[in-house]
Amino acid sequence: MSLKENSGAKLWQRAKQIIPGGNQLLSKRAEMFLPEAWPAYYSKAKGCEIWDLDNNHYYDFSIMGIGTSSLGYAHSAVTQAVVDAIHNGSMASLNCPEEVALAEKLLAIHTWAGAARFTRTGGESCALAIRIARAYAKRDMVAFCGYHGWHDWYLATNIINNENLDEQLLPGLQPAGVPQQLGGSAIPFKEGDIQGFKQIIEKHGERLGVVMMEVFRHGQPDLAFIREVRALCDQHNIVLVFDEISSGFRLNTGASHLLWDIEPDICVLGKALGNGHPIGAVIGKHDVMDAAQLSFISSSYWTERVGFVAALKTLEVFEKEKVPLQLNQTGQYLKTGLEAIINDTGFELSIIGIDSVPIFIFPGENPLATKTLFTQEMLKRGFLASNVIYLSIAHTPELVDKYLVAVEEVFIFIKQAMDNGVALETLLENQVCHSGFQRLN
Repeated sequence: MSLKENSGAKLWQRAKQIIPGGNQLLSKRAEMFLPEAWPAYYSKAKGCEIWDLDNNHYYDFSIMGIGTSSLGYAHSAVTQAVVDAIHNGSMASLNCPEEVALAEKLLAIHTWAGAARFTRTGGESCALAIRIARAYAKRDMVAFCGYHGWHDWYLATNIINNENLDEQLLPGLQPAGVPQQLGGSAIPFKEGDIQGFKQIIEKHGERLGVVMMEVFRHGQPDLAFIREVRALCDQHNIVLVFDEISSGFRLNTGASHLLWDIEPDICVLGKALGNGHPIGAVIGKHDVMDAAQLSFISSSYWTERVGFVAALKTLEVFEKEKVPLQLNQTGQYLKTGLEAIINDTGFELSIIGIDSVPIFIFPGENPLATKTLFTQEMLKRGFLASNVIYLSIAHTPELVDKYLVAVEEVFIFIKQAMDNGVALETLLENQVCHSGFQRLN
């Protein structure tokens, strides 16, 4: 496949001049994939297929709307529900009843919880959860493990040490614009490091009121660690918040912690909840959530109808079609095929992550160059590809087979170059991709 026209790449260069950072989401920057050559913009998306501004067609075996679209893009049932809601008015002076229906549905799934609040995005959902938890605990310090968005409470940890977030997910995040007075209000701990967590409690127990953690990100959770964190939070009257924005709906309908009978005080949901339509949920124990009434928490577009309607229909499809089971079966099929290719070609690729979100660890002296070359060559074969695949039910076995054929060709190409001592950077038609936050221009 030859991109004779790449209007998206050209538009991206223009965007960087008038939109600081180029767009609204780091993970969708062209520099994260193929600087100067990534198509960057789409005109249509359906299932796991995307058409760019020049009507070039791709199969999306990459971030799938950064994990939001487990049912595939423009799922017919969800789309129809949204269209109907828009025709009937998506905003009004009265509240939409779907808001209550969604709260009831989520509380029926999460029987440990007694109340819900809603937002539009993941980052603000985490910020809302922190506000409620602090109000309830009447203590302001937060200990956290994982990635929890862009708000002041989180980035404040890098005021004291500008490397505090480097091992959480994204290195190089500077707390520019975050009030210096927030320094010391948020402290990181590492997954599995229970001694480090205990040291935080010993040092800051009088101020520590909230713990926020991802249940898992790149692999199966450390259940013993999570259970001990839960016990310590109980012992010290600390509000425990599970951020399941990414992990929710990947292993089961709702949130992964339901599988292991570990109850948080608050759980944050998002991404796949609306299958690409903006909706975030903060659910929790009734007495904890009621602390929201002690603080001012209010936003006009949190009442808009589309997110609630989309979430209700998405949950219906998840339960009816056993979506998490499908996602994990597809992931197992894909991983089996990849392992066969690795064995046949000798390409030294490692695969981590849960079955529904395979993650590649590329070989070579410069893994970013290997990743970039993989993306470049897969794009020529009609695939949006990177080092992570958020699978959807639109990724049929037939499409997985097509992907595997292309992957084998590209692995052979890269391995031959490496075996012959060719520097992979010389095979790139543009720059090496970025790995984390970097200033553009």
